[in-house]
Formats: sequence, structure tokens, C-alpha cells
Amino acid sequence: MESITKNRQSLDTLRRMVARAYGPDQVVEADDFADELGHGWFNVAYRIRLRDGRRVVLKIAPPPGASVMTYEQDMMRNEVAAVELVRAHTRVPVPAVEHFDDACDLCDAPWFFMPFVEADNFGILAEDGKLTPEDADSLSEQLGAVNAELNAVVGPHFGRLAGPGSQTWRGTFETMIEDVLMDGERGGLDLGRDYGSVREVIADHLPLLDAVTEPRFVEWDLWSSNTMVRGGRIVAVIDHERAFWGDPLMEAGFVGIDLPATGDPSAFVRGYGLAPLTGEERGRRRLYTLYLILIMIIETHYRGHETPAQYDWARAPAGRTDGCLRPHRASSSLIDTWLVARKITRSG
Repeated sequence: MESITKNRQSLDTLRRMVARAYGPDQVVEADDFADELGHGWFNVAYRIRLRDGRRVVLKIAPPPGASVMTYEQDMMRNEVAAVELVRAHTRVPVPAVEHFDDACDLCDAPWFFMPFVEADNFGILAEDGKLTPEDADSLSEQLGAVNAELNAVVGPHFGRLAGPGSQTWRGTFETMIEDVLMDGERGGLDLGRDYGSVREVIADHLPLLDAVTEPRFVEWDLWSSNTMVRGGRIVAVIDHERAFWGDPLMEAGFVGIDLPATGDPSAFVRGYGLAPLTGEERGRRRLYTLYLILIMIIETHYRGHETPAQYDWARAPAGRTDGCLRPHRASSSLIDTWLVARKITRSG
């Protein structure tokens, strides 16, 4: 995926990074030692071959001059913290961070190395039609179980992993979604609805979040495309930069409960072991979907997307399922589903 946040480096700089992380004897002089991995949306990532034959992944944060959304600031440090937490407190397979460097002397941003996982990407396999429905359901069930294990980790506060944190989820989420709205206004993004009406609906329904009193580890970005599989089993979960302490109902696997265009969540929910939602839980879930939709619209400005596909999709009619991110014009938007007549209700 192309994005103006990708901080590409020269081969000579990549060699210097390898030398610092693994020693000069692991540097390969030939120019075929590095390949960019193009699937990610935010950081640039390279598959690097070391002299001893091992393959590792190098991730580099955006350059300091890149305009990013508020919640995306300092995400690489957040990812390193998330990996350490997951490896220390769960059995979820996560590649270790082998070297993290934030000196910003070899390049202008933090970077880290981790092992390359020899496996297939679950999301790509599904998108390419290489999974039977039964295989896809099995992997989705496994992903639900993995996510439940991640959510079992209890945190010290709500908010970013390293803080500063808050003792209330309501206050934390209010700040999170307001940051997104302010990013949209700063970038001049048209939501299809005025920002004032969005804020009114959010304010009306923030009391629903008072029921969440225990901060849990939330991966938030755990889609199938961040899941590596081999032999019908999940062997690694990647891309943890958006993790935080919050409400597990915010996880990506639950989006389909009230946004069918993202896919059927039944297998994931079954693997997770989620009970049927109460009316108030459905109201919370809709707030979280609104948050996601807002990000999907607004981040297109900060990524510098070359086509309007994601922007158009996020503003499309809510029930439309004519292919992921297919561009089209819409007379009503996904946002309208949550805003018109204030449809986020306590009764569900």
C-alpha cells in the first residue's frame, strides 16, 4: 500500500542499521539483500537477508515532518511496548523485537528489527480465494480465541500503554474520538455530516461507557491481514502499534456485528466466546464503529491516498457489500446509520 508516511531509506542506510543491530559481520554487500514489504499502510517495512542466511524484518517509523493523525504519534514505541506485554503475559505467538533504536542518527525516525515469519497472510489468502469456507471459518475461530487471550491482560489505566492514562474509559474514549474529529477539521475532510452533529451524538451516548471499569489490553487492529498462518494454524500476530488499554468490545473482530460490509463475524465471535450483546453493549459497539469509520475517512488525507477508494467506501451506504474498498458515490453514508435520528440507542 502506498502512503506518504512511508520513510524509505537507501541501501547504504539499511546496511548501517543491520550492522548496528546484528554486527558488521551480518551485512550483505550485494544489493539484493533487502525487499520492501508493500502490504502495510503506515510504516515502511523491509525483508532483510543477513549474511548467515537468516531473514528479518525492519520497520521504520514515518519521518518527523510527516503529518499524521494525533493517535498515530509515537506509535513505534507503542508497538514495542505492546510486543513486550503480549510476550510476557500471553501465549499468543508474536515475533520478538530483536533491536529497537530511537537514536535517530542513522535515519530520522525510530526503527526496529524482528524475525521474518515464514508463513502466509490470512487476509491475503482469503482475498485471493485460496481458502475454503471451512478453512476460513477455522482460522477466524482461532483468531477469536487469540483475541480473547490478549483481552485477558489487565492494565493499570485506560489509554495508551505507556501512559499518560486515565482512570475512566468514558473520559479516555471521549478524548480519543475528539482527537480524530479535530484531525478531520484540521485536514478539511468532508464527513458527509457536519462535525457538530457528530459531536452531539457522541456526547449523548458517552454514559454507555461508564459500565467499563477494568482496563484490558486491546489490540484494536487485529484483522485477518495482520495474522500469519501455516498448515491451517495461526503462527503469528503482527502490527501492534495501535494497541491500548480499553474496552475489548472495541476489537476489530466485532466490527461486523453492526457493519456487515466488513464481513460475517460469526466464526470470530464463536472462537472468542462472546455472549449475545445487551442493548447497552450494542450501543457501545456502535460508538466504536463510528470511531473506526471516522478514522477511515480522515486518514485518507494524512496518508495521501492516490485514489478515493477508501474515502468513498467509508462514506458508502451501510448495507453495501459490493467488494472491499470499491469506489463509488453514495447518497447516504455509513456515518448516517449512526447519526440520523440518533440511532445509537440504549435499547440497541
